Amino acid sequence: MDKIDELLTRGIANIIPSKQALEKRLRSDQKVNAYLGIDTTAPHVHLGNAFGLRKLQQLVDMGHHVTFLIGDFTTKIGDSSDKESERPILTDTEIETNFQTYKQQVSKILDFSRVELHHNSEWLSKLTFADVIKLSQQFTLNDYISREIMKKKLENGVSIRLDEVLYPLMQGYDSYFMDTDIQVGGADQTFNMQAGRNLQKKLRSKDSFVLVGQYLTGTDGRKMSKSWGNAIWLDDTPNDIFGKVMSTKDELIDEYFTLGTNLPLKDIPKGKSMDRKKKLAWQIVSELHSPTIADMAQAYFESTFQQKQTPADIPQYHLEKNRSILEVLVGSGLVKSKSEARRVIEQGGVKLNQSPVTDFATEAGPGDLVQVGTRKFVKLT
Repeated sequence: MDKIDELLTRGIANIIPSKQALEKRLRSDQKVNAYLGIDTTAPHVHLGNAFGLRKLQQLVDMGHHVTFLIGDFTTKIGDSSDKESERPILTDTEIETNFQTYKQQVSKILDFSRVELHHNSEWLSKLTFADVIKLSQQFTLNDYISREIMKKKLENGVSIRLDEVLYPLMQGYDSYFMDTDIQVGGADQTFNMQAGRNLQKKLRSKDSFVLVGQYLTGTDGRKMSKSWGNAIWLDDTPNDIFGKVMSTKDELIDEYFTLGTNLPLKDIPKGKSMDRKKKLAWQIVSELHSPTIADMAQAYFESTFQQKQTPADIPQYHLEKNRSILEVLVGSGLVKSKSEARRVIEQGGVKLNQSPVTDFATEAGPGDLVQVGTRKFVKLT
């Protein structure tokens, strides 16, 4: 399998209009203009996003022009393509905070010395109302509401804001403005990426391509998602990444090797699930950090969890007085938000001095040991 074959087959759900047409284009001497965009609906980028980023890096390595797009303007609306409810509307401050470290996280996968970085506010914020009307004339409401997720919302009486209907138009304009040949994205983005093909065809008489990746399953069995908090984040600590991978179901091992690593498919190990999962966790940490750090994360996992030892290097968190368990979990960094803290407590994943926490009002103070899951500890001082 050569580089182009792997690009077009590994983890790919669909290619529009066809694999044969895109392969012919890539095997020609003509360079392509490709992009992938990520909205800033959360302050973190996850391993599922990294699959598309790897596809971009492959195109970079082949000598093509690649853009990584931060969807700061589209985040103002939020894409509800994979959601059964409305997305919350984020403030400008929340959006700004969320994308502050995006480049740092994405640079674990993409070589920014050879990739362009843009924010779609650069052009979307400049559109006039007349421009939006002209663009909207290229689409029909019938197409939007015929989508399965939208029909389900309407049947269940779930609100669909008018601005949500404009989201595919906005993403389509991203592709049109940058004059892209290839859009890279997940299966939930197919309709929106088709909008880009539509504008390229109607307004520029140009054929373009959509490269659709498979979903990476999250830690709760659903698609890995920034909104659902079921992700392995690129800025998680090496120990957390290793532990999260080890906690996934055995049947996901091949999927994670295929979509979550660069390991050649022929080198995916066989054998016992525990050994394969350790290799998977090591591979992911190694690619996001280094082989040395992956060795350390594996040693930490084996000594702490397989041998049931409490870590010797438990981090400390200083408190002046007793605080609610929610404040302690967020303040110490064991979780990223109070909503995540509540969810973990409800799932029975929090312990205080080895006893499960079931009440959000529980207080903790100096001398207490707080644990989240099987991997995270903090000593209160």
